[in-house]
Amino acid sequence: MTKPRKQVHLAVHFPGVNNTTVWSDPRSGSHIDFSSFEHLAKTAERAKFDFLFLAEGLRLREYAGQIHDLDVVGRPDTFTVLAALAAVTDRLGLAGTINSTFNEPYEVARQFASLDHLSDGRAAWNVVTSWDAFTGENFRRGGFLPAEQRYERAERFMRTAWELFDSWNGVEVLADKESGRFVSDPAAGAFAHRDDHFDIEGRFNVPTSPQGRPVIFQAGDSDGGREFAAATADAIFSRHGEFTAGQAFYADVKGRLAKYGRNHEDLLVLPAATFVLGDTDAEAQDVAAEVRRQQTSGPTAIRLLEEVWNRDLTGYDPDGPLPEVDPVAGENTVVKGRASVRQHRDPLAVAKQWRELAEAKSLSIRDLAIHVSGKQTFIGSPGTVAETINRAVQEDASDGVILVPHITPGGLDEFADKVVPLLQERGVFRTEYEGTTLRSHLGLRP
Repeated sequence: MTKPRKQVHLAVHFPGVNNTTVWSDPRSGSHIDFSSFEHLAKTAERAKFDFLFLAEGLRLREYAGQIHDLDVVGRPDTFTVLAALAAVTDRLGLAGTINSTFNEPYEVARQFASLDHLSDGRAAWNVVTSWDAFTGENFRRGGFLPAEQRYERAERFMRTAWELFDSWNGVEVLADKESGRFVSDPAAGAFAHRDDHFDIEGRFNVPTSPQGRPVIFQAGDSDGGREFAAATADAIFSRHGEFTAGQAFYADVKGRLAKYGRNHEDLLVLPAATFVLGDTDAEAQDVAAEVRRQQTSGPTAIRLLEEVWNRDLTGYDPDGPLPEVDPVAGENTVVKGRASVRQHRDPLAVAKQWRELAEAKSLSIRDLAIHVSGKQTFIGSPGTVAETINRAVQEDASDGVILVPHITPGGLDEFADKVVPLLQERGVFRTEYEGTTLRSHLGLRP
């Protein structure tokens, strides 16, 4: 019996402050002007994408006590941008990252329920955690939460938010036309929740939203993060875009669902993916190499090394060899607020690995930085990219992709015009939206 073809899910990520965007390209627009967000969202909706995804940063990164050069533009508040996009789009899902460590369930649930109403059922929440005391300094409880407790709080946060979302279930809401008021069951919105993290009681003041609950995303890759996603999330934002690693991640996360009484299709795996297109595969490879060098300037390469070495390396030539000195152990004191700092748990081992790689391939500091951080996921002609994405979905390396263009906001246009039609011809991507809510786009149960 022939296995039915899976449908590809497509989304786009509006990049935050980073070195993915080629800032020097004249096509690169503002990351704070609303027209940039509107352009990307309208392109995605024109191409029938499932959703647009916004990251969130709660503190500007710093280098040696100064604001990092890729952070000076800042970033508007996620809810404000998504609410504005709801007014200029009709079907596109609107997903935002909101931190569960430095927020409160009532406030976040109210904001997402409101967004779901304003968008007629298109809201999604990417639940993230943070144990970064540097970021926490912006909040009253800065740095209070031990790392091992962050997913515990996130899980309790999520459960509490669900109670609030569900507090209007079964309640009939009637409009009194004469008074202009709503009248309803006295029990509407009543809640009480007490555990080690939250002790709240009251009445939730936003009725059940069009989706019942906003779609829940999760982005953690640790064992705790995977378990949290398997227990609570509708989709997981993965970093495993490479085929073999993607298959392993896909099997691992999907294999955790049964213990929570969930089915294979209840959790979508959607890796972040960059792309470079050309008329031919060879042309795309040439463009990709140039993009990688544009993304990784000399100063950017030095900053990458400093994340591991925990030293001021400004005196080193980016086109020269790696430092002979070893990394300084302990908390990073040079670069603050970069997620990658937290990923290098053993800087001595990373430095040893990078030195061996640089020696074997005769790589300078900048060449090494390009090699370890500047790879595109999909490179090729539109036909090659369409087939590569489709293969990943059909062979269970993902359920789709969240595209991260290197040009914002116009970087998605070529993909929408050249790759999407080829996926539609293969019968694996919609030609029109069939539903109105994000849950319907993603094939998730209400």
